Amino acid sequence: MTDILKRIEEGRAILRSRFGEAMAGTPSLSDREPQGTGPRNRHGMPQVPPRQNVLSTWPVLDCADQPVVGTDRWELRMEGEVEESMRLTWDDFLALPQADDVSDFHCVTGWSRLDMRWEGVRFETLAALARPTLAATHVMFHSYDGYSTNLPLEEALKSDVILAHRVDGEPLSTEHGGPVRVVTPQLWAWKGAKWVRRVEFMPHDRRGYWEIRGYSNTGHPWRDDRDW
Repeated sequence: MTDILKRIEEGRAILRSRFGEAMAGTPSLSDREPQGTGPRNRHGMPQVPPRQNVLSTWPVLDCADQPVVGTDRWELRMEGEVEESMRLTWDDFLALPQADDVSDFHCVTGWSRLDMRWEGVRFETLAALARPTLAATHVMFHSYDGYSTNLPLEEALKSDVILAHRVDGEPLSTEHGGPVRVVTPQLWAWKGAKWVRRVEFMPHDRRGYWEIRGYSNTGHPWRDDRDW
């Protein structure tokens, strides 16, 4: 485990050196006001982005049937423009350093849910182990139901982007993307794939399921960036 932790720290340092400046320049970090990822960023500003309503419930929205994937057969693959392709089983995934984060969840259909507590593995941790090549600029998250969504690495590597297996103290249910979903608090929720099974590191951008159907390719909630 000590060797893995050392590799993670070394990999994080490399990624932060490569992408730190681009990360700081993203809208959620560089716009005049902080951009609403959890209570610390809501002081003195509206609770939610434009045209959003706060809900206490968590609606279920899918574009296909919900795949039922038991932890005994779930796996996560990291491949493409990486120095080390990986295949993680459920036990492998749980053995990695775990993180928790409180953030807000903004759905492009017009609702937000505040202060959700996520537990899982930071995407940055996984990327640090896989070591993206110098050619890598974007990732595509692929799901067990065939869904896909794309992110530039400067968005994916933010510390609040988590591959979560628990929410609000409970295991993530199938209907909400369990056993593992991606959480992207600084972007619209469709950018966080449910039932994630594969991460593809890419040398250029390529649009995912909703992006090729007219949704914004960038998805910044506080800029009302929807484009459908």
